[in-house]
Amino acid sequence: MNISIILAHPNPESFNHAIAQTLCRAIRAQGHTPWLHDLYAENFDPLTPLAELARDPGTLPPLVQKHIDEICAADGVIIIHPNWWSAPPAIIAGWRDRCLRAGLAYRFEPDGKGGGRSVGMLPARFALILNTQNTPIHIEEEVLGNPMGKHWKQVVFGLCGVKDCTQKLIGPVITSTPEQRSEWLAQTSDWITQKLASLPQKE
Repeated sequence: MNISIILAHPNPESFNHAIAQTLCRAIRAQGHTPWLHDLYAENFDPLTPLAELARDPGTLPPLVQKHIDEICAADGVIIIHPNWWSAPPAIIAGWRDRCLRAGLAYRFEPDGKGGGRSVGMLPARFALILNTQNTPIHIEEEVLGNPMGKHWKQVVFGLCGVKDCTQKLIGPVITSTPEQRSEWLAQTSDWITQKLASLPQKE
């Protein structure tokens, strides 16, 4: 299986990068292929040009087209980014806007009542959202209502048809010890190992 990993953190020494590398090792250990994209290292442009809003935009920039091709073929998707103001960084919001295109990741069709309903088109069998943060977990979940979890699970992957979507909040990172960070990495590795092992083989 091919697993698309989208990483959005500007610091290559960040814990987000450590998570991504841990996942890549665990995925390879299971005999699968990680497609890792470090959006900042790739200098991914989050701005959507006017021409890309067209239903048929013609030729897209090569990097954008590569991302679209992979996300529309991936067996699993992993999103890794920090919690900034209870929202994703702008670069990955722009990736979402440019790469999860109507007609490829989802489409709308008549609902028989004069309106429309969305139909998900991504083939991914699961999605995992990993968000690091410095806000205590209980504040994010109980006080703020975990807006990032709702966004990715319901708004994005719900629309695109990926029903098996899990979010994990990790933190507070800023006050964590090396032992705690090692434990988080081990838990992440165990999760993806178990998830891949539990999926039936594709015919």
